[in-house]
Amino acid sequence: MTNHAAMSQGRGLDLPPLFSDVAIDAAERVHAEACRLASAEAAGTIVHALDGDYPAFAVVLAPEEPLAGARRAFLAGMVALGEAVGAHAPPERAVRFAWPDAILFNEARIGGGRLAWPADCPDDAIPDWLVFSCMLIGSKRAAGDPGLTPETTSLEEEGFEVEDRAVFVEGFARYLMRAFETWSDRGFGVLAHAYREELIPNLSGADQRIDPAGDLLTEDPALLGGWRRDGLAAGLRTPTWLEPATGRPRL
Repeated sequence: MTNHAAMSQGRGLDLPPLFSDVAIDAAERVHAEACRLASAEAAGTIVHALDGDYPAFAVVLAPEEPLAGARRAFLAGMVALGEAVGAHAPPERAVRFAWPDAILFNEARIGGGRLAWPADCPDDAIPDWLVFSCMLIGSKRAAGDPGLTPETTSLEEEGFEVEDRAVFVEGFARYLMRAFETWSDRGFGVLAHAYREELIPNLSGADQRIDPAGDLLTEDPALLGGWRRDGLAAGLRTPTWLEPATGRPRL
């Protein structure tokens, strides 16, 4: 993946040199706005909306391989997101993932990521762009009694003492660069292992791993070959954590 500087205006976040930012008002529009701006020339642009109950941000990427392989950038984005959130988390609690796109904290969902690419791009062609976007649950006060939504939590509820949510975006950009450098220097397997290490265990306790295509393999002796495959491409079609009607995380 290659990031190029992009012309944009934003809040002047402290981002690495290859990134620039665009601030908008509505978290629900971050993903769509990043896709609207997306092009090879816009790579490195981060769109963000950090106020309100659901802080969100997205980054435009310029892939260098066909979509079938470039799609694995989603795992790099998730690793970077997990590290950015974990860097500001209360101690002794882990950030985890639920396959393929949800991020958990203290065993409850606190947000998720998604990936977009040009709709007319086949798997064997290099897409002009990718967009990785994410949204976090900042507060659930508007949702009423937390006991009514036990599967989710929030930054507020978990005691994240973050005065300026820009630190999540700034950290994400740096961790994303490191993830891509790791991929380039040491191979995708190292990055896949980093994602797998934070994946919540299968309920059966079966062994799991990420294969070179980015798919999740779960050991299952009842199947021919002994493994069940959950494809990354299929898993990214519909975000597991997103409520389409609201454009916000499901509570």
